Amino acid sequence: MNSPLVVVMGVSGAGKSTVGRRLAAALSVPFCDGDDLHPPANIAKQSAGIPLVDADRFPWLDRIGGRLAEAAAGQGIVVACSALRRSYRDRLRGWAPELLIVHLTARPTLLRERTEQRAGHFMPPALLPAQLATLEPPGADEAAVSIDVGAPVAQVVETAHAWVQQRIAEARPQ
Repeated sequence: MNSPLVVVMGVSGAGKSTVGRRLAAALSVPFCDGDDLHPPANIAKQSAGIPLVDADRFPWLDRIGGRLAEAAAGQGIVVACSALRRSYRDRLRGWAPELLIVHLTARPTLLRERTEQRAGHFMPPALLPAQLATLEPPGADEAAVSIDVGAPVAQVVETAHAWVQQRIAEARPQ
């Protein structure tokens, strides 16, 4: 694995975009915010406080998967994407088998504070409980690391960067 393919996942308010941007910079690869790939109908639904269903998510996940597949042939990529269920991550791995997952975790109270303080985002804080109920943390068989975002952002990024670098080194032929 020469080109890291990383999804920074977690519920709303976990800091996926912030950590993802900084991790991409540390890895010297492009960053893609999965929120930017949502079709207008998905954004309208979420803005109205209506959770997405799988029929809404699958085309969006496939757009993200396409970006991952394109990046596999290039310099790699870091994508911020909720990827809350195992089946969603499996769908992304169908596009990018070497996918690495950075799962951002936090106490629900911290997540609530963050979502309530956030301005200009289409995802209302009222959808956080639905996301927490949907979340299936990565299993032991997934190439994933979980990092608590209660730590300073720089420390979270440093931990994620070190883990990705270790995975890249382990994948290199000896």
